[in-house]
Amino acid sequence: MSFHMLTTIDNPYDPFKNFDDWFQFDEEKGYHSCSYLARIAKTSNQFSDQENDAEIEAAIEEIIKNDPFGIYLKVSEKEENNKK
Repeated sequence: MSFHMLTTIDNPYDPFKNFDDWFQFDEEKGYHSCSYLARIAKTSNQFSDQENDAEIEAAIEEIIKNDPFGIYLKVSEKEENNKK
């Protein structure tokens, strides 16, 4: 299974490994990627985790597709089988 996150081309931090630094950089640049993604993703407490993950994935794809400045990227990380 892979996990995906939205980032920008100029953010030097890995949002999976250095989220706090990644988030600070993103906010300071005025991107507010987490808030932007939250506005686009149609998630709900009534959805399963899998359904919400699919909505977030679709929102990331939509943001990238409609990005007039070409600044957004999708980054992925695979779940390790031995993680608990």
